[in-house]
Amino acid sequence: MPEAVRPIALADIEAARERIAPIVLRTPLMRLHLGQGGPDIRLKLENLQPTNAYKIRGAANAVAKLGPEERARGVWTVSAGNAGQGVAFAARAAGIPCSVVAIETAPQTKLDRMRALGARIVPVSYQQAWQAAEAHAYEGMEGTFIHPFDNQDFIAGHGTMGLEILEDCPAVATVITAIGGGGLITGVGSAVKALRPDVRVLGAEPETAAPYALSLREGGPRRFLAWQPTFVDGAGGQSVTERMWERMQAVVDGAVTVTLDETREAMRFIADKARVISEGAGALALAAALTGRAGQGPIVCVVSGGNIDLKKFAELVTG
Repeated sequence: MPEAVRPIALADIEAARERIAPIVLRTPLMRLHLGQGGPDIRLKLENLQPTNAYKIRGAANAVAKLGPEERARGVWTVSAGNAGQGVAFAARAAGIPCSVVAIETAPQTKLDRMRALGARIVPVSYQQAWQAAEAHAYEGMEGTFIHPFDNQDFIAGHGTMGLEILEDCPAVATVITAIGGGGLITGVGSAVKALRPDVRVLGAEPETAAPYALSLREGGPRRFLAWQPTFVDGAGGQSVTERMWERMQAVVDGAVTVTLDETREAMRFIADKARVISEGAGALALAAALTGRAGQGPIVCVVSGGNIDLKKFAELVTG
């Protein structure tokens, strides 16, 4: 059974920061120059992590906290690619076996990297993966389960990003992150709200998979019945779970839904202005900021990952 939901304490985030320092980068905060009258937007470039995605923060913390018996059993997780890479990277560094229940339609780049990191891949459908994440279990899997978003230590690891944002941009008015399962925004929001409760924390979702925005409108966790698979494979879940709804309610101020065209344009914009590659989910926060619905800033947009096949990236940003 998963542990009871409780707030992510600032002390837990600060301890996680020390714990993950040997393998996690302090990523740069880059200011975009949008011309006179444009909003003040900064990019938190988590796509520059060793696994090219923020998930390594939570994974490194969760693996580091395992006891000897748990380490001996090995670990497993559920992933569309980025969580799997993060857990596999941290497990390999600790000498622990790792298995990943991986969505079979994930970009080949992500599947190849998980295997290269030593993970055993168990391919499943998106529906099966989401069911495993909701149930915290999958038949035949052995070892310690590290949930890709609903895990206290995983979320605390992501909170370290919030500490860095406040240190590098003390005047920040709004922080935007993508929402998939909700672990990223809960971690970042927990750190930000503990230190600067006046800062707005917003989530960004694609129009094809926006369960959190729907849940906010209807006043409780909902399943997004119009869900569609798209190139935004690292965010936009099928539903908001009861547990993650409880976590997010305390630290998230709202959500912005963006179109797929706005997301493609944000991917192109990041490549053009920052000369870095973002996957679809990684560009959601900037897409939300560019709608104008997040104000004039300073706005920090978390570029959560850059794991995308180069051919697919080129097609999306030039098509």
